Amino acid sequence: MTALLRTVLAALTAALVSIVTPTASAAAAACTIDPATPKRQLRAMWISSVANIDWPSRTGLSAAAQQAEFRAWLDLAVAKRMNAVVVQVRPTADAFWPSPYEPWSQWLTGTQGGNPGYDPLAFMVNEAHARNLEFHAWFNPYRIANHDDPTRLVSTHPARQNPSWRFAYGGKLYYNPGIPTVRDFIEDAIMDAVSRYDLDGVHLDDYFYPYPVSGQSIPDTATYQQYGGSFGNIADWRRNNVNLLVRELDQRIHAAKPHVSFGISPFGIWRNSGTDPLGSRTSGLQSYDSIYADSRQWVKQGWVDYIAPQIYWHIGFSTAAYEVLTAWWSDVVRDTGVQLVVGQAAYRAGASGQDAAWQDPAELSDHLTDNRKHPEVVGDVYFSAKDVKADRIGAITRLVNAHYTKPALHPARGSAAAPAAPVITSATQGTNGVQLTWSGSGTSYAVYRVAGSPSAADPCFFADARNLITTTRKTTFTDPTAGGTQTYYVTALNRTHQESAPSAGRVASGGSGYSVVIDNAGSGFTASANWGTSTYSTQAYGSDYRFADPVAASDPAWFQASIPSAGDYRVEVWHPANAGYNSATPHIVAASGGNQTVTVDQRSGGGAWRSIGTFSLNAGTYNVVGVSRWTSTTGYVIADAVRITKV
Repeated sequence: MTALLRTVLAALTAALVSIVTPTASAAAAACTIDPATPKRQLRAMWISSVANIDWPSRTGLSAAAQQAEFRAWLDLAVAKRMNAVVVQVRPTADAFWPSPYEPWSQWLTGTQGGNPGYDPLAFMVNEAHARNLEFHAWFNPYRIANHDDPTRLVSTHPARQNPSWRFAYGGKLYYNPGIPTVRDFIEDAIMDAVSRYDLDGVHLDDYFYPYPVSGQSIPDTATYQQYGGSFGNIADWRRNNVNLLVRELDQRIHAAKPHVSFGISPFGIWRNSGTDPLGSRTSGLQSYDSIYADSRQWVKQGWVDYIAPQIYWHIGFSTAAYEVLTAWWSDVVRDTGVQLVVGQAAYRAGASGQDAAWQDPAELSDHLTDNRKHPEVVGDVYFSAKDVKADRIGAITRLVNAHYTKPALHPARGSAAAPAAPVITSATQGTNGVQLTWSGSGTSYAVYRVAGSPSAADPCFFADARNLITTTRKTTFTDPTAGGTQTYYVTALNRTHQESAPSAGRVASGGSGYSVVIDNAGSGFTASANWGTSTYSTQAYGSDYRFADPVAASDPAWFQASIPSAGDYRVEVWHPANAGYNSATPHIVAASGGNQTVTVDQRSGGGAWRSIGTFSLNAGTYNVVGVSRWTSTTGYVIADAVRITKV
């Protein structure tokens, strides 16, 4: 699909929406959007198989062990509120599926051509979709081997059977991009996976022509003489060879399966402005000149659905500043219909030997804050999974707490019609939470929850992700965090993530219906002047929280509530956590039989509701819960929010 066609379709779609639903559109436009909880955002991590970087962790694992490891990677993605994985399935001209074109990958069994005993690609796609994670299959187009000895390839390897297809350079073997037969073969190998598996995306990395090696020249002069007659120089011919692969893959993928997204993660610099006035204000390696990757043209021609430049440098880096490149790429994709996703260097955060900026736990989080300046940036992908898991210096935790507190829908692609609105068939309060069921025609669904029982659905309920509690491919969901009267809405999404209108709201039935939250910033909170106010932690409930030093004196902060009737009530507390906070903060509950005190370790478990028990409470308006400073343990005591729910 060309960039012009994408832009025209987007404009027509927007016009139709404004004609059909002017009132809803106007209302949504008036909503206050929380930039920390965007409704749509691609959040992914690369799972690298070459050299067993991420998965499998080593060669020769049993099928069951490989599968257990992969499930753990997917569970990590879900825990970090990601919604996609980008998995390397063709790392070195080999395959993680039974390909008729190329041998089984050596990274599975340790032997190229060795059957792992199952179909890894089918397994991975099914497991990802079971968690409502998009699966983007990552292919390296030209690399044959990380060595230059063709006799080490399995005897049936196409590169061994066709010596003229390959060349050695820099100690590695590559397919020659200038040979049309080779290009057709690479495309056929990739399209085999596209046609046979339920992929959501096809992803190419930054390896096109090999990165330069000092003192060596790419041995393709004879190929240029044979095929490059219409080009005045070999560099333009090489770039055209790569462009042909990109353009033809785009056409073939969308002809076979229009819903499959095609994306590339090129080196972060196209060209420097010192070389080309269209380039970025950088001074690093230029992918246009060094590896013959004209990534800017791919975007301008609309040959990709998304571009994910690897902007692996910190904010303020003199050679290639993160903020300079996000602004430059945003300008490149603007009005093209191509989505911009940023490749993030999780591998640098807290790693030894990296610049001082990467020893700051806030660096990666600050990247996402910078992204908010550019509406063209629709998400991020992290290299790689093992670094997300390692979470050195807490950089990933900090990022998640600041930017991924809520789920996110995928950015919509194309102009397909949205599904019909689903119908919630039941919403019942059970022992494990509110159990929802619904019917609908979506590929996946989004579940929203709003406190109380509004008479109508306000479009602002759905303008960002503040009320979004989950996405799923099922038609059932149990909400374990519900309390009090809650109204649920469900929307349906199709394969390219167009969203339906919301279902009719459904109030959860059963339970007592009473639940109240008292925040430290609300009228029900009182505390002496000894209690300070802080916005330091991103785990706060609301905009801030209160803190005080422990003392051997009674000086509690109180949370007042209007208890409607005598009975049993569950009391939960919310506080940010920090290693420097108090390990035994006393919480006083004004129970009907007399005050009861429960201590809470505020060094952990922050940013979520924590039950401190169920208590018998009298009816009336009074101070129900107090946070006391009277403790012998060290560290600030924290008072943030309390939730009281009748059981």
